[in-house]
Amino acid sequence: MSPIITSLASIIKQFGIGAVISSGSAGPAGITATGGVISDYTSGPAVYRAHVFASTGSFAVSAVTGTGLVEYLVVAGGGGGNHGYGSNEGMGGGGAGGFRTNISGHPLAGSAFAVSPGPYGVTVGAEGVAGNPATSGSSSSFGPITSAGGGNGSNGNGGSGGSGGGGGGYYGSTPAPGNNPPTSPPQGNPGGAGSSTSSYGGGGGGGIGGSGASGGPGGAAGAGGAGLSLAFASATPVTYSQGGSGGTAPPPGSPGGAAVGYGGGGGGGGAQVNNAFPGSQGIVIIAYPS
Repeated sequence: MSPIITSLASIIKQFGIGAVISSGSAGPAGITATGGVISDYTSGPAVYRAHVFASTGSFAVSAVTGTGLVEYLVVAGGGGGNHGYGSNEGMGGGGAGGFRTNISGHPLAGSAFAVSPGPYGVTVGAEGVAGNPATSGSSSSFGPITSAGGGNGSNGNGGSGGSGGGGGGYYGSTPAPGNNPPTSPPQGNPGGAGSSTSSYGGGGGGGIGGSGASGGPGGAAGAGGAGLSLAFASATPVTYSQGGSGGTAPPPGSPGGAAVGYGGGGGGGGAQVNNAFPGSQGIVIIAYPS
């Protein structure tokens, strides 16, 4: 689908959480449901309805008269970046929150998903906290579909998760696993290792579009793994699940994927105290022909 409506922020501002926009007769999915911020939008000649969850809630289906098929995007919270003990130690960036979808035609699409009357729990994962230690992001879910939080950046080995966190410099580290626990298609990628030589650059957190890079010589930070740009219930594409970059040595660190307030980006690693960045919170979107 290529929706042409308003942005998530505009939906929330205009209608508020739980708002409902009336549509005409039921489309092929035949679904009547509440939950989240609800908006109708067009994709070509078709009209779709989207439920956007920026906080935990319930997708409550009261009736199904058609196929009941929905498309979803479930993104977990991104991991926090780590800061170092000294100016010559670049630390690891946070891993991106796990990314799972079944959007028709998407290269990472999972199986078709049909709903029936009843409540489906929706959990929106919180972002990981920056610091030493940093924390991993929290998982997001829609019914049985769960995306794992991004791994934390570290001053040693990064944490595993939807995408792995970056490792710290100075001591060196090994790449942190992503897609943990395993899903098919994969929900993320590994983080990069920190450098153990020459000013100790930190590794980048993994993203849904690729692995985090390892820290380089001379204090160079490893880049975070790429996110994926997607227009799904938004007027313009949004980048989801981007890994946070590692910290440079000497400072400053880099903000990595934590610039947006949602979307599962990992936080950038730092090099000095308080010079690291948190991840960003997850999001869940459910849509169907209206």
